Amino acid sequence: MNIWQAIILGIVQGLTEFLPVSSSGHLTIFQHIMGVNAEGNLFFNVMLHVGTLVSVCAVYHKLIIRLIKALFSALKDIFTGNFKWSQMDGDRNLLAMLFIGLLPLFLLFVPIPGSGGINGKDMAEIWQGNTGYFIVTGFALLSTSIMLWVGIKAMENTKEKAVHSGENKTVGRRRMKTVDAVCVGLTQCFAAIFPGLSRSGSTLAMGQLRGINKQAALDYTFVLGIPSIMAAALLEAKDAFEAQGTQDTLAVGTGAMIAGMIAAMIVGFFAIKLFKWMLAKDRTGIFVAYTAIVGIAVIVISAIELSTGNNLFSGAPLTF
Repeated sequence: MNIWQAIILGIVQGLTEFLPVSSSGHLTIFQHIMGVNAEGNLFFNVMLHVGTLVSVCAVYHKLIIRLIKALFSALKDIFTGNFKWSQMDGDRNLLAMLFIGLLPLFLLFVPIPGSGGINGKDMAEIWQGNTGYFIVTGFALLSTSIMLWVGIKAMENTKEKAVHSGENKTVGRRRMKTVDAVCVGLTQCFAAIFPGLSRSGSTLAMGQLRGINKQAALDYTFVLGIPSIMAAALLEAKDAFEAQGTQDTLAVGTGAMIAGMIAAMIVGFFAIKLFKWMLAKDRTGIFVAYTAIVGIAVIVISAIELSTGNNLFSGAPLTF
């Protein structure tokens, strides 16, 4: 992989990690088109995740500092016997919901019944690492489009109820409940299995379905993504250190990896800002159309490839 391919993949990662179009799905598409197997280079994946992690921390640094303070304050109250769940302030409530929302991710390591010991994480790697399963990305992108549309409709219904009841236009709950966090966490877990199913898009839609204010749901989705992205990077780093062939795991040069990371970091920062603005202006419908069009295109291309047995762009045989 040369430095320009690394930058392109870094831009794709940074842009699609936070916009509701699926970073894993778009990386799969671009790798498929360029004939580059970046999934085979674990260190490169770690660097891309580090870049997007820096960008989300930069945007939400004030909230992160508040949550850290809330954590130590809550621990102090727990040890002194003064902690009361029903009397948590907004920051403590968000912190507790983040912990609850992360718990479903452990299901990714539970073997799927009847799969011979394969778990959700293994399944994600199979879908994304084998060109013969390219069609899975197409159907997952279509699912993202449907989820986004359902979320938009749910928020429209919530807004209509607020108008009829005489409430202000800032519709939806800003304070999350335990069941909200569980639903969003399960959605994030499911999105992690299928390349093309957007984590940010599907979790935002679930939050809207639960009646949560759209900006509050988006902030929760992005902050929830911090430990999720960090966990993904650590798992890939662990796999890299355990890899047998050092030459294979370092196939991308140091300069290319750094360039990809910086590209993901810069683009990711502006992607978050862009998505927050588009959500505030109710202009997220464009992502419904976009993911549907790309999903259909991928399905058509994959159908052609499955009939020929070769990658339509590189000519290489499909792998399963």
